[in-house]
Order: sequence, then structure tokens, then C-alpha cells
Amino acid sequence: MAVDRQGLELTGPAEAAAAYDRAVAQLIRFRPEVVEASAEAAAGGCVMGSLLAAYLGLMSTEEGAVAAARDALGPYAARTADETALRPRERAHLAAARRWIAGDMGGAGALLSGISVEYPRDLLALSVGHQIDFFRGDAVNLRDRIGRALGAWDAAEDDAGFLYGMYAFGLEECNQYGQAADAGGRAVDSSPDDVWGIHAVVHTYEMQGQIPDGVRFMRARRQNWAEGNFLNVHNAWHYALYLLQADDVPGALDVYDTFLHHSASEDVALELLDATALLWRLHLEGTPAGRRWQPLAEAWTRILRPGYYPFNDMHAVMAYLGAGDTDRAIAVVAALERAVSEGDRRTTGWEMTAAVGLPVCRSMLHFGTGRYQEVLDELLPIRTRIHEFGGSHAQRDAVERTLLEAAIRADRHELASALVSERLANRECSTYAWSKRALLLSRRGPAPAAAAAAARQRELTAGIQAAVAAP
Repeated sequence: MAVDRQGLELTGPAEAAAAYDRAVAQLIRFRPEVVEASAEAAAGGCVMGSLLAAYLGLMSTEEGAVAAARDALGPYAARTADETALRPRERAHLAAARRWIAGDMGGAGALLSGISVEYPRDLLALSVGHQIDFFRGDAVNLRDRIGRALGAWDAAEDDAGFLYGMYAFGLEECNQYGQAADAGGRAVDSSPDDVWGIHAVVHTYEMQGQIPDGVRFMRARRQNWAEGNFLNVHNAWHYALYLLQADDVPGALDVYDTFLHHSASEDVALELLDATALLWRLHLEGTPAGRRWQPLAEAWTRILRPGYYPFNDMHAVMAYLGAGDTDRAIAVVAALERAVSEGDRRTTGWEMTAAVGLPVCRSMLHFGTGRYQEVLDELLPIRTRIHEFGGSHAQRDAVERTLLEAAIRADRHELASALVSERLANRECSTYAWSKRALLLSRRGPAPAAAAAAARQRELTAGIQAAVAAP
């Protein structure tokens, strides 16, 4: 009987089990070697290696990868193989993978939760389930799925630090920033190559407006996150956001050209999200992005299947509008309308699209065509539910910024002022929010108040610029 690194039984010879252990070790580090290691484990007869390979495709959030996930499971994908020789945990994983392949990502996440309760040391179930919670915007389970398993781990174990990195991100998305910073720091101190833990700490700085600290943290850890892993683009995106807070548009665009999207970039949805989100922030401020929009729009066209994962749909609409291709943006919205009226209501994609994805994509189209009041009409009724179509607080801020900019352009001064006040109450150190307060006050408010808001913006910006410029 083979066992994995955590002492859990596996079907397959010892050599394949060793390859599976290597694959899981690369998975929690977000390293590309996970692909080869999982394939080696699968080829050696380790069913968990096949499952890991299938999960890798599904975690891409691209419908085009579903066929590859099905192929990775081989005969097990269609229940044509004899499963009696498999371990109960393996059969449970098969059920979860099949559920996801069928379009029920939420159901797969629930099955993985059950596995994690019975086998809290199953790193694959925890890691994949954690990503599903992220994709679905389920902040509470993003935190508690990991919390439920922590008691089965010794904090001194080599892999335990990676659980704290996951736990830190869940805490941050539940707005528990102090605990998130502690857990994230513990994770990164334990495992400097924990890029997900680094990412959790970066989010914590972002959401608290502690941008100078975030800049210093990312610069100190650059050798750990900047290359050799699947998360380097996303972490680079966070650094670019810090630069935008410093009013350093050229610096942010340099990050874009170096990390986010360039001639060697592949068509990867999770990376296209970051590239689009950065350019959209510039677009909202009227800042030209040069010729960057068109290649991004073309990349989305090659991989997008509207209605499969609506968080991708929204970013594709943004890219089309940024590229000036309104017709393609209209086509995506029309496809989503058909998906809602005719699609399979049992799938997670349908649920997310019907509840949030379609109105959000409509709002982006309205913004791109100058119908700002209609943006407000679409977004305000669902604003408290936007998390239901996935992403993080930082990623969904693109929707909030679009809402605020639409309120300003629609001359809804009271609403815009209220939205700015809300942002400052949460993050007083936001240079973006202070710039909007200064703008609104310069139009209708007392001149001294406008001057004070502008001065506060300059003060905060200077602090971030000093952190960026420091050796």
C-alpha cells in the first residue's frame, strides 16, 4: 500500500506516489513543474495524480480546458472503469471532479469540503477547495475551510505554513486584517516560497491602505514572487496597483509590459484578468494605454466562452470597450442573455451569470457607450451581491470604481460623494478616494475643503513615492 507525504493511502505503486507528492508540493507553491509531476504520477498508475491533472485544467476557469480535464481522468471521467479497488478518499475526489466537469463548481466545492472534514490532512482537497471558494467569492468558506483543518496539523510541519498562507487570504477576504497579517507573516516566514501567502499579505496592505508598507514588503520579497511560479503575474498586478496609488502611471505600465501582457504572454484567463483590470483603471481616469488594448481583446476572443465563468466575461467586455470594439462587447452581453434564458440552470456558471454576471456586464457596456445613469440602474440593486461572481475585494474594486465614475459623470453629486465617503471610512489612506473627494468638492463644495482634500492626497502620494524610490 502506498501512502502520500501526509500519511494518506493511495492507489498505485510507490514510484507514482512519490511523483504525486512532488506534484502536490509544486501545486502549493504554484510552480509550473506541477504539470509534469502530476502527469508522471498519473502515467505511473496513481489515480490521485490523474485527479490533480484534471483539477489543474478546471482551475483555469476556461471552458476550453474542461475537455482536457475529462481526458486526464480517462475512463474514470464517465464511470466506465471499475472503482472498487480505489480508496474511499479517491472515489470522493472522483465525484468532486466529475461534478465540476459537469459544470457544478459549487457542488464540487461542497464535496471537497466533506473530504477535508474526514481527511483534514488532504492537501489537494484543501488547495483545490480553497480555489473554488475564491472563484465563487465565498469569503467565509475561503477562511473556514482551512480553519476546520488546522487542528489536524502540527504548526512545525514543513507543509503547515502553506495552510496558514491560505488561511490568511480567507481572513483578509473576511475583513479580519490583523489576523490575516499575522497568519500571512507566519506562512511566509515558514516558507519564503509561499507565493500565495505573499499574495495574502499584499492584499492585507492593499485593503488597509498601507501602501508604503506593501511596497517595501513586495520589494523585499521580489526574488520569491517575481519568477518561476504561476502567480507572478497576479502579484505583479498588485505592485502595479501600488504604483498607481503613487500616481506613477509610467511605472505601472512598465509592470504591465514586463509581467502582465506582452508578446510572449500566453492566452491564460487568470492572467488576462490582471492585465485588463489594470488598463481599465487607467481607462476610468481617461489615461491612454497606447496600443495595449487591442492584443488583450484579441486574446480574450480566442479563449472566451460567455456564461461559463462570468468574472472572465466582465473583463472581456472591458477589454473590448477599451479597444474600441463595441460590437464584440455587445455580442458578449447578448450571449449572456441567451445563456440565462436557455442555459443549464444546474451549473454554477448559470447561477453566477443570472445573479450578477449579466447585470455587471451590461453596466460595463453602458459605461463604454456613455449611458452613465443606466450603469447606476444596473449596479446599485446588486451591489451587495457582487462578490457572488468571484474574485477578491481588490479585483472587484474595478466594479466599484466604475460605479463611482458613472455617478460622477451622471452628475449624481450626492451619490458620488456618499460613495467616496464610504471608501474613506474603510481606507482613509486611499489616494484614489482623496482625489475623487477633491474633484467633487472643487465642483460644488467649499474651496478650503477641496484644497484640504487635495493636500491630503498629495501627502499620501508622497509617502508612497518615497517608499518606491527608497533603495
